[in-house]
Amino acid sequence: MRDVEEEGGRAVAIREYDPSRDRAGTEAVDRECEVGPTGGMSLHADLLGDPVARIRHSPDYLMLVAETLGHGGGIVGLIRGTVKSVATGKNCPGAPAFASVGYILGLRVAPSHRRMGLALRLVRRLERWFELMGAEYAYMATDKSNEASLRLFTGRCGYSKFRTPSLLVHPVHAHRLRVPRRATVFRLGADDAERLYSSRFAHVEFFPADIGVVLGNQLSIGTFLAVIDDGSGHCEWRGAERFLASPPASWAMASLWDCGGVFRLEVRGASRVRRAAAAASRALDRAARWMRVPSVPDFFSPFAGWFVYGLAGDGPDAAMAAEALFASFVNMARGRAAAVAVEVAACDPLRRRIPHWRRLSCTEDLWCMKRLIGEIDGWDWARSAPGHSIFVDPREV
Repeated sequence: MRDVEEEGGRAVAIREYDPSRDRAGTEAVDRECEVGPTGGMSLHADLLGDPVARIRHSPDYLMLVAETLGHGGGIVGLIRGTVKSVATGKNCPGAPAFASVGYILGLRVAPSHRRMGLALRLVRRLERWFELMGAEYAYMATDKSNEASLRLFTGRCGYSKFRTPSLLVHPVHAHRLRVPRRATVFRLGADDAERLYSSRFAHVEFFPADIGVVLGNQLSIGTFLAVIDDGSGHCEWRGAERFLASPPASWAMASLWDCGGVFRLEVRGASRVRRAAAAASRALDRAARWMRVPSVPDFFSPFAGWFVYGLAGDGPDAAMAAEALFASFVNMARGRAAAVAVEVAACDPLRRRIPHWRRLSCTEDLWCMKRLIGEIDGWDWARSAPGHSIFVDPREV
């Protein structure tokens, strides 16, 4: 089914993506919309020949394209979306534990067709699909400085500014990061990981109802638990049941996702001087790892990244346990990824000790949300107060 309207004197149709004929056109639009200032450095994402790669692992997904009709027509816009069941966080008594939500990802409009209402049409068409799929809410993520995106979603589409998580990124060096001495890190089996997540984190906002599917995905590297030695002899893994019955005083757990299996990133537009300086830092780091040089990986060629998800913990030294996990992940990534990232809630107490580089991180991302159907018992998740934690589904990174 096609939605056809005239834009700028020419008919533009919105329809479902067809991999047999739309791949080149969608890749061209993605390239035109690379992240970064004109004339400066930009971040390019290579989806490895699969424009649906970033949503393919979700339970339900759809990609739409906008196409100019007639002679010389082509793809001038696109949008991706997913639908899934997630935890609402139970921010008030009687609030539903889970809700069906639609996530908007990768809205792109070619510069030649902007300010014509095409982005609005793409969003509304995707929202209609959300509603057909039973979604109660729709949400999206953007940079707080993206004024055009905010005008569209909060000004014309009725979304509310919802959460402001932080994306923390650390490069992978030739030398190893120091892991706190009091921490012991264990790798958990898939069944134990699912048991712990379902028992301890099912109330966290956006926790997916199909967590077992996420953990079992081929891109999920594994789940790890860090325990802090408090002198009680609890620094050993004795299985999920014993852990839940008698947890250690301070601990944290998180899982790893290989984004390199979905896309490669590349920084373009860097000067020769900047590239040479980065190469020199890497050479010195390899030659004298004891110096612990803060070297810059080769971000100027296609590189893979790892994403940390499901980070949570408890106890007075939980932040130290989170630091131990993240440092261990960066060390594990040597030779396999150029950077490791995690996204945490603005008020998450674990974030204060997570090692990261400020220049690579985004300290205030912005999520916007709106309810697609009427309020239930006067409660609207889109206007609720934030919790201390948030679950960022790696399938939507």
